[in-house]
Amino acid sequence: MQSLNFPTPIYNNNIPTPQKANHFLFRNRRDQTPRFPTLLLAAEHDLALKDEENKGGAVVPLPEGLRREVMPRHVAVIMDGNAKWARQRGFSAASAGHEAGGRSLRELVKSCCEWGIRVLTVFAFSYDNWTRPKMEVVFLLSLFERMLQSELDNFMRKGIRVSTIGDSSRLPESLKKLISDIEEKTRDNCRLHLILAVSYSGKYDVTQACKSIAHKVKDGIVQLEDIDESLLEQELETNCAQYPCPDLLIRTSGELRISNFLLWQLAYTELFFAEALWPDFGKAEFIEALTSYQQRQRRYGGRHS
Repeated sequence: MQSLNFPTPIYNNNIPTPQKANHFLFRNRRDQTPRFPTLLLAAEHDLALKDEENKGGAVVPLPEGLRREVMPRHVAVIMDGNAKWARQRGFSAASAGHEAGGRSLRELVKSCCEWGIRVLTVFAFSYDNWTRPKMEVVFLLSLFERMLQSELDNFMRKGIRVSTIGDSSRLPESLKKLISDIEEKTRDNCRLHLILAVSYSGKYDVTQACKSIAHKVKDGIVQLEDIDESLLEQELETNCAQYPCPDLLIRTSGELRISNFLLWQLAYTELFFAEALWPDFGKAEFIEALTSYQQRQRRYGGRHS
């Protein structure tokens, strides 16, 4: 496991939060949470969990060693190693690994629901993956569609909201319709927000945000001096989430890169690289990643005396 141990996190309430855009049209209607963790935010997170539990949610006791007050609100995962897993077991095609990876994703979603994580973003299919062999691409999209269909009842029962980010223009029509239907049906669920990055590119996400702002400047909707980090973040696809920027990124299979995933949003994210291949990534590995996260000191460019 490639991970560094850091001192216990220190929450500094005196760090100023970034200024929001001044233009009234671009004030986010959702709660804008400062990117700096504070004891107040941790308390609000815990109260939200208790509220969900009162509504019938199944927040279970945390595994030994984990603390709810420093649980990451948003976890992102690059699910890598399916094809390698299949090869190691003698399968001629990567499809067996993708099927096994689907089972790992179900278990991860279950753990996030039970342990109070609010947002889970998974890199299901990169825009760059369109260059893979056609049979593998067709299988991946078919598997994705089947999983969504089979999990809809579970999403509703457990209060999971589903959103997708990425360029949907190349997706099959049946999959686009299914995604639209599931997003609409789960829109009011609030226990866990599951964000599926499909045909997603971090570079494109930033590019389209810049283009959107440029159009609004051209049309006189916003002034040049209104453009700041907050305004750009509101144009990114992850703005669908209450907590758009991940606290923790996990990548499996021992690869040490972020592969064009959430490039802007990962600016201050803690990184954890697991040796386990994605189909072998289970509860024990997730606990290890969360334990490592909770041992770290998040400074955001500052320094604690």
